[in-house]
Amino acid sequence: MSGRFIRVSCTDCGHETIIFDRASTSIACSICGSTLAISAGGKATLSGSTIVDVLE
Repeated sequence: MSGRFIRVSCTDCGHETIIFDRASTSIACSICGSTLAISAGGKATLSGSTIVDVLE
């Protein structure tokens, strides 16, 4: 199973960022510093963001 890149929107400030859906580290928003995704050993768990688009 391969991962995909997804565009997510920060729920705190609305900034959009492209992340890998199987991230191995926590990902923070580059604008406000809020945690967007947390590594879960497989697919990353979105914690402070919502998916805007899945990039193929």
